[in-house]
Amino acid sequence: MPDANSLDDHRTHGAAADRSDDTPSSVRSNTLGAYTRNLLRGPGRVRIALAAGLVCCLGLTAVAQTRDEAAADAARIDAAAAPIERAEPDAASRDHDRSAKDPKASPVAPSTAAADPDVRPAPTKKPKPKPTVVAPVAGLDRAQMRNAQAIVRTGQKMDMPRRALVIAVATAMQESTLYNYASGVLPESQNYPHQAIGWDHDSVGLFQQRPSSGWGEVGELMDPAFATRQFLSALAQVPGWQQMRLTDAAQAVQVSAFPEHYAQHEWRAAEVVDAVLDAGR
Repeated sequence: MPDANSLDDHRTHGAAADRSDDTPSSVRSNTLGAYTRNLLRGPGRVRIALAAGLVCCLGLTAVAQTRDEAAADAARIDAAAAPIERAEPDAASRDHDRSAKDPKASPVAPSTAAADPDVRPAPTKKPKPKPTVVAPVAGLDRAQMRNAQAIVRTGQKMDMPRRALVIAVATAMQESTLYNYASGVLPESQNYPHQAIGWDHDSVGLFQQRPSSGWGEVGELMDPAFATRQFLSALAQVPGWQQMRLTDAAQAVQVSAFPEHYAQHEWRAAEVVDAVLDAGR
């Protein structure tokens, strides 16, 4: 026969089961705790079963919470990694664009001219053409032929006609035999390239021009090109030199003690001039 306490407990449990869900959660929690404690006071098997069930419930609750937390963490990691994942394909596509143009091409530094339109590249210096070496003619040796060639080339640059070139070469043949003379009277002249030394006062060079007479400085007159310019410039000042005999035209410039001696070199001078002109064509 159940005792009064047992009946009261059954009524209490029944009443608790018949209550509606609007009972406050705090009250339900307290009632569930009291109910659990009462069951634990029961027989040993009941207590074991209840304890096992309670552990299972707590374990399921912990697993659910852990799973929810793991899902939340994964969502946060995905959200943080998303910008990186989006950036990486972009970087890869840029690399692909660069390599697609020319996989073997190496980086090229930007040109200064391209960066600044006002900067112009330095002009490329063209190598100077080597002078043509003319073989000696008319019995001349190589040194004489080089000097004759210097006379003809200088006259061409001055736009002097062939007749003037022949007069100049013939004059040098008479004055210096087409060798560049230094002077024993002027030791200074020997400091410049020369092929012979003379003693006719202070006369120097191919045309034996004298510095004391105003033809130029010693160093200048030892230069075959300068000496030729001086002679041809003086010849151009002689009225009617084009119609004169070669020896008269030369004498008008040189004022030599032997004015007729220039004539003997005319045919050889013409041959030399023609050889140089032909080599330059």
